[in-house]
Amino acid sequence: MESSVSQKETHQQTSGWKRFLAHVGPGFLVSLAYLDPGNLETDLQAGANHRYELLWVILIGLIFALIIQSLSANLGVTTGKHLAELCKAEYPIFIKYCLWLVAELAVIAADIPEVIGSAFALNILFHIPVWTGVLLTGLSTLILLGLQRYGMRKLELLISILVFLMAACYFGELVYVKPPAAEVMKGMFVPRLQGDSATGDAISLLGALVMPHNLFLHSALVLSRKTPPSAKGINDACRYFLLESGLALFVALLINIAVVSVSGTVCATTDLSTEDSDRCSDLTLNSASFLLKNVLGKSSSILYGISLLASGQSSTITGTYAGQYIMQGFLEIKMRIWLRNLITRCIAICPSLIVAIIGGTTGSGRLIIIASFSPSNCPLPSSLSSSSAAAASRWGLTRTPST
Repeated sequence: MESSVSQKETHQQTSGWKRFLAHVGPGFLVSLAYLDPGNLETDLQAGANHRYELLWVILIGLIFALIIQSLSANLGVTTGKHLAELCKAEYPIFIKYCLWLVAELAVIAADIPEVIGSAFALNILFHIPVWTGVLLTGLSTLILLGLQRYGMRKLELLISILVFLMAACYFGELVYVKPPAAEVMKGMFVPRLQGDSATGDAISLLGALVMPHNLFLHSALVLSRKTPPSAKGINDACRYFLLESGLALFVALLINIAVVSVSGTVCATTDLSTEDSDRCSDLTLNSASFLLKNVLGKSSSILYGISLLASGQSSTITGTYAGQYIMQGFLEIKMRIWLRNLITRCIAICPSLIVAIIGGTTGSGRLIIIASFSPSNCPLPSSLSSSSAAAASRWGLTRTPST
């Protein structure tokens, strides 16, 4: 009798883990927005200017991101529709088109650092002009998105490899520079704004963490998983997606901490050369490869370029996905997926391409900073927690909201 009960408990635990693993994926795709080149640049500069004192901003930002992303996932699970479709059904036509326009601007603003970061990486690796790198980034993104025809899981695996490749570079350097653990922990849990530029850098960190298009993306990605249309099935799915999102954003937090700590430790060393000291005072994506020089030596620029390319390329893929769902949900345009992706990609890269052609590397770097403070990086007026129950009951869906 006892052995049968034990076998039953073991089976339930095993099946629970299998169900959880079946829900893994959407949260990690969404977490890429918090690891894009825009976040890397603000992390690098914050670390160079203030060492570990602004880590608490990243921690608070990602905690709120987890709350908002979990609400977005619950919205998709409980209604069977993603946020753009619900906005189209819930709001008057004028508000609907205003929301669509703001959402598109948000995608463009979030896409600028991703595209330019990838272009910088190609410039570092192959000495390709930045404007050419912008075009190649758009083309390569469309090619990689072609993997979705073979299943979402394969695309999720590819992006995970790119993310862990980027993380390996900074964790390797983190092990070498050995930042003081006490100072890092103090920076995470003791809020401070010391120094002339501390407030501005803190705002920049928060601006880079605000990703409105992620709400549309997360609510749509959870629909790729089959959820039983029952109260228990909905509750289990919401719980699994919450755990998965928490794990993904925890990994994103660790990578952001590693980037800030590496920058803060290297730029605070007393034996820093004059050239590297000047770089620390104005740290940008295309000048930060020297941070990895202690571990990688002459190959630092190559490995840094690869990590930057992994960050930019993976985040541009998710940005294109978000734009695709936004266009489909608000406008209900019936067209082939590849054509919709092409239109979304062309709209998103136009500002980056124009600035790269006119302003070159310097203008492109400034555009990343401007995009972090863009007005479109503001949360859209959507009541995620309340609209799921209202929409489900109004449309007579079989799904019931999570408690």
